Amino acid sequence: MAKGLLVTYALWAVGGPAGLHHLYLGRDSHALLWMLTLGGGGLGWLWEFWKLPSFVAQANRAQGQRQSPRGVTPPLSPIRFAAQVIVGIYFGLVALISLSSMVNFYIVALPLAVGLGVLLVAAVGNQTSDFKNTLGAAFLTSPIFYGRPIAILPISVAASITAQRHRRYKALVASEPLSVRLYRLGLAYLAFTGPLAYSALCNTAATLSYVAETFGSFLNWFSFFPLLGRLMEFVLLLPYRIWRLLMGETGFNSSCFQEWAKLYEFVHSFQDEKRQLAYQVLGLSEGATNEEINRSYRELVKVWHPDHNLDQTEEAQRHFLEIQAAYEVLSQPRKPWGSRR
Repeated sequence: MAKGLLVTYALWAVGGPAGLHHLYLGRDSHALLWMLTLGGGGLGWLWEFWKLPSFVAQANRAQGQRQSPRGVTPPLSPIRFAAQVIVGIYFGLVALISLSSMVNFYIVALPLAVGLGVLLVAAVGNQTSDFKNTLGAAFLTSPIFYGRPIAILPISVAASITAQRHRRYKALVASEPLSVRLYRLGLAYLAFTGPLAYSALCNTAATLSYVAETFGSFLNWFSFFPLLGRLMEFVLLLPYRIWRLLMGETGFNSSCFQEWAKLYEFVHSFQDEKRQLAYQVLGLSEGATNEEINRSYRELVKVWHPDHNLDQTEEAQRHFLEIQAAYEVLSQPRKPWGSRR
């Protein structure tokens, strides 16, 4: 049955960020991508307003085709390549937050997550790429940067380049019942969100630490590009600032939200503000010597170690994480102000 443009626009307006219009057009990979990213952060959803007629035409054209183009390589798309890199990084960050406690995380889980993110974008529309080669590139790149969160970036770039080199048109297959397609999309959605939800609800303290480390590492990628770094800080902190503007101080009564907010604020600045807060956490004045930093760290760790505070475990874990984060900040050599401009 031919797809209608008006129906597509209606579904785009009602459930666009959830990918309803893509589900209607049979673009299941695109629908899943929108489900996992909320319409590409809303920007992709808005940008699609002008693309919907071509999507409808492509869906109707595919229904009339009896076989897919053979020996024809799809044109190279810089937008698709950039989206592959970005979504690969996004999947890697989610994996870093929810799965980094796994054994051999940097060898198995991280390249797998990044590679699947790249492949998801590669499969949008009437194109796809080679599964084995793309994942192979991700797995071969990961040992080079073993143990470092920055590995997400080169893994995503390597997998995206490989996916572009092996791009091809999808083979035509018979249409499947909607129930089967929804079942497959549901499983994929649960596989992505399940570990993250479990970490956030059942292992909150450890998740806070992973989020802080992940955001910190992500922002540090831009240390050589100050303007871009400030832009990323603004984007990451925008939801927090909007919530505070709308709700005021009364919206921060939840102790769980306060913990997230403290770490969120702690991570967002690179140098001066971050070091000042670190000094406060360790109870030191600015400019303290390395010996004073080490002594204060050892004393506070003994006081707030969770094993020594069984009657107040959550508070001890929060202080323990803050102390460790502060010590790591002050242990790093301080960059001169001029080098950051």
